[in-house]
Formats: sequence, C-alpha cells, structure tokens
Amino acid sequence: MELKKDINAVSIDMLLIVHSEKRRAAQGTHSDLQADPGALLQRCGGFQGVGNGVRRWQKLEGNNLHGTQLTVEVHPRDAMPQLLKKFSLAKRLQGDKNGNTRPRQPGGKDAHAYPWDRSGLKSMPLDLRQFEKLDTYASQVTAKSGLDELVSDLLQEAHSDLERVRAIWIWICHHIEYDMAAAQEKDRQAFKPTDILRTQKTNCDGYAGLFERMCRIAGVQCMTVPGYSKGFGYQTGQSFSGEFDHAWNAVYLEGRWHLVDSTWGSGLVDTTTSKFTFLYNEFYFLTHPALFIEDHFPDNKNWQLLKPPQSLRQFENNMYHKSEFYNKGMLSAHPETSVIRTVNGKATVTIESCAPTLFMFMLNGKQEHGLLSFRKNGMKLEVYPPTMGTHKLQIFAKGNSDIYSSVLEYTLKCNYVDMGVQLPAELHQPVGPSWFSEQMGITKPSHPDPLIHTSDGRCSISLGVEDGISVLASLHGDDGPITEETQRRYIFQLHREKRVELKVQLPHAGKFALKIFVKKRQEPGNYVFVFNYLLCCANTKVNWPVFPESFGNWGQDNELLEPLSGVLPANRNVPFKLKLHGIAKVLVKGQDTWPLTLNHEGYWEGSCSTAGCQEVYVMVLENANHNFYSYILKYKVNAQ
Repeated sequence: MELKKDINAVSIDMLLIVHSEKRRAAQGTHSDLQADPGALLQRCGGFQGVGNGVRRWQKLEGNNLHGTQLTVEVHPRDAMPQLLKKFSLAKRLQGDKNGNTRPRQPGGKDAHAYPWDRSGLKSMPLDLRQFEKLDTYASQVTAKSGLDELVSDLLQEAHSDLERVRAIWIWICHHIEYDMAAAQEKDRQAFKPTDILRTQKTNCDGYAGLFERMCRIAGVQCMTVPGYSKGFGYQTGQSFSGEFDHAWNAVYLEGRWHLVDSTWGSGLVDTTTSKFTFLYNEFYFLTHPALFIEDHFPDNKNWQLLKPPQSLRQFENNMYHKSEFYNKGMLSAHPETSVIRTVNGKATVTIESCAPTLFMFMLNGKQEHGLLSFRKNGMKLEVYPPTMGTHKLQIFAKGNSDIYSSVLEYTLKCNYVDMGVQLPAELHQPVGPSWFSEQMGITKPSHPDPLIHTSDGRCSISLGVEDGISVLASLHGDDGPITEETQRRYIFQLHREKRVELKVQLPHAGKFALKIFVKKRQEPGNYVFVFNYLLCCANTKVNWPVFPESFGNWGQDNELLEPLSGVLPANRNVPFKLKLHGIAKVLVKGQDTWPLTLNHEGYWEGSCSTAGCQEVYVMVLENANHNFYSYILKYKVNAQ
C-alpha cells in the first residue's frame, strides 16, 4: 500500500532502531557484608531501576524471543527521534564470531538440583590452579581505546571458551571500579562500554553489559540477567517488589548455561568513607545456581538454572548465607530460618564446616551474652539476649585469612529474659577446650565441657601441656572484691610432669570466667588467650580467700599441699607441707623463723606461729654453700 504525501499528511520513515526509554535509577548500592568487626565493608551491587532498562534491552538482544525483533517508530519527515541506543540492522544480525544470531534459552539440561548437594561451589568441575598463568596475564593487560583490541589482547593466552570467559572476568574484576558517584544520581543512563573503558568506572548494569559485550566479541554466548539481590541495605526477611535492583550475567559454556556476577566479584565499598577497594571474590565466577539463588533472584525463573525453581516468597524467606560463608568452608547452618524466636530466653545456632574454623559473634554489635564453643568441624553458639524485643546476631569466621568475615546474620525475637543466666562481661570467646586449644599446646583437659558447676565454690582443673608451653590463668567476675591485682590469686597453679593443675577458690557465689592463656617459654612476647571456662556457684555461703602470693622463684614443678589459703589465722601454729625441687634449705619466716625438714616422701614439712606478725614468707636456699635466701610464697595474717 502506497502512502500519499501532502502537506496535511504525515510522511512515514521506517527506521530500524532499538527503542529505549529513560529509566529511573534510585539511590543506593547493593552488596554483601564482609569481615573485620571493627570496620565492616560492603560489597558493591546494583541500583534501583535496573530492571526496566535491562529487560527492554534484553528482549531486543533476543531474550525470550523466537526471532529477530525490530521496533518501528513513525515520525514526521525531517523530525529527529530521541534515541538512547541505535544499532544498524546489519550490526544486529551480525551475531557473534561463532555465527550465533541469538543465544539459546535455558532449558532442562541447564538446571541443577535444589537444594545444594554439596558437590562444589561451582556449576562445573574446575581446578582453579589451571587458571593461575591466565589470571596473572589477564589482570596485567592494560585498557585499550576499543573493546575489540582489548578482547584480542586478552585472548592471546586463552585457548577455550572457558579460558576466554575467565580472562574477561579477571580483567573486569581487576580493572573496573564501582562508581559511587553514579550510585547517588537519579535518571542515570546505563554506561556504554566505551565510556567504561575510558573512565574504568561503572555500576552493576555497566559491569553486566560490558561483560556480555566482551564475551560476544570473544565468540561466547552471554546474556545480561536483571533481578533482585540481597546486598547492601538488605534487611533480614524483607520483601521485594517494584524495580529490579541488580544485574548479572549468564554465560554459555560446554553446552550449558552458567552464572557470574562481576560487580560482586570486583571489590568492596567502605560504607564509612564511600570509597571502593578492589578485593577479588572468586565465589561469583560460575557459582553453583543453588548457592547463587541465595542472593540473586532473576526476573525470569528459567535463569535460576534450578530444578525446582524457587518462588519470590521462598527467596525472601530462605536463610541468606553470605559468599564468605562458602568461601571459608562452611557447609550448613541451623536453624535454616533467618528469624529465630528464643526458647526460655535462649537461642542456639550451629554451623557445620569442612575443616576446623575459628568463629566469633556479635549481639547488637557487642561480643557479649553468648557461649561460643568450637567443634572439630564447626561451632555451637548459645545466645541469651539481655532484654526482650528484637536483636541482631552476626556470626563471623576466620578461615585461612587473618581477617574475620561476616558469614551469617540472624534476627532474634526474645519474649522472655532469664535473669539467672546473666553471663560475666569478661567471658570472651570461645568457651571450653577444643581443637584450637590443642593446637595451642593444651591437651586432654579434665573438664571437656565449658561449664563447671561447683557447690562449695572450689574446683580443680587439670590440663595436659606440651613441652615448652607455659600456662597462665585468671578469674573474672562482674561483682565482688576481684581486682586486676587479685585476679590470679584465686587460682593456684601446680605442675606435675606434663600436666598443669589449677586449683580455684571463688570469693562468693555467682558466675565467673576462668581465662586460660599460653606462651612458648623460649619466645618473647605476651601470653595469648586460648579459651575460658564458665564457673557457676549458687551457694551464697561461699567466701573463700585468695591463695598465697607466689614469686618468680616458685618453680614450674613445685607443689603446695598446705596451707592453701593466702590468709592465715592470727596466734596459731600453722602446718606447712611443700614439694620443692633442687632446694638445699627451706625456712618459714613470721615474727620468728622456723626451718622445714625434708621427709622420706620428698616433702618439706614443719609449722610456724603467726603470733605477733602480719605477714608470713616461705624462703628457700638453692645452694648450700651460699647464704642467700629467696622468697617463693607470701601469706597475710588476719588482724587480731
């Protein structure tokens, strides 16, 4: 049909164009939280408003289509249409270097079983050592003025589709910075690849668009996938609606689709300074779909690559394990819900890991109100919120690095507080002996459980100690007359062969933290905290005094049988019995001096009168040819 052209008629130009609208971009970035409890860093992510733009662009790229789609716009003659993107028909039909005009849609053979079968963190078998040379090369390739030249350089060391994708992924993750300024702006257009190369900055849809374009130049099928993400600003249990907030990629390798997120693989944003730091995260390269779904929900369920696919409601309610949870070797956590309701004022969390791992926790930002014990393959945490209401519980793991990373977050709902379970503020983590204390030189403890109940306020704990290791212990409570000076005076240490015995006397009823420290004798430096016991005593009649004060000459293998109390009664004859090694003479000095004698069992025995004195000392002479005595013990005498 021919159209007539007159002054009243509108002429029609058939323009083969890609029609794109300006899309809204809300403020904010999306990230997953990581590590050091002193300075929590946030992983970069997408912005509000990604969804509509990516979806329209994606449909024109062939997603969910069965053929080539062209948008026809009608304009008056000589009028210039306002285009955001424009491609020639030839360019659109060109396809990739393999001759593919459109990527295949995901199907049944792309799907992985849900839930995760623990087969691995990747969606295909990978030995990352095979990439060492390629990763080094790709990370050092410099940016070029054009994408074709850049991709050509990157592929010099790549000999398969997998290696081509890896080289592109590594380059983007090591060279493209997250644009914090763009994240603050509204109505921001998607970044063009040429602009990204020039500035080496972009946002999440820019990362995804650049990755897709580079893959297609390399002859590898790739798609950009929009959706929701559990990143920075995510609140446990929140609902998702409206515009999608993130974008990532699906890449076709070895006959199957796989998922990558180069935004979250590139680095971190410090929320206190809003500065980006490159910090590579391997987790988001070819991530197993059953793990990827924990923080990525695509607009099209087929791009979950799961069987069965998850609903948005399931995505919202499912437990969110951060990438570091899996990076550091965690396998599972219980409970599997992000919101925990306390039972009788207590919440319990357990984690299973591939190998022994160091953990710590924070309740409302403080390392208090919990009992954390290490297990050979995981940990157990019992938390006692101090008040009713809602509380934030964060769990961190160390792994092979020197930094603790956030791996889990729970919301605790507490409707009852057991005031009888108040824990000492000085009760640090962990409690109880474990693989870690054994690694530090403490073996075969007499009390493997972290809680010790005593009815009379006394207990004796025995620990095996490896050669060359010194042990130090201190007692801490929240009230009572315990000061820093006397923290160790309620503990008396005895050494027998390769074991240390800790005799403990509590000053009053209550709960106390018994801290255990170790140090290699031949090495300089301070003692290192290893673990603590929680000592509990409900007997209100308990009122034990301190042990005698010991001095530097009190040997490692010495033994004190009596008197164990550091405070002696006035005007009494007090018996003494000690085992001392390598000693020529022993004296007890009050107002007068009394010698002790060595019996056939190897103990020094005797007595001393406390009349007329305020202090009593035990002195030893190490060499019979000398007259110099050393103080080894000191007692106080009660006032008359």
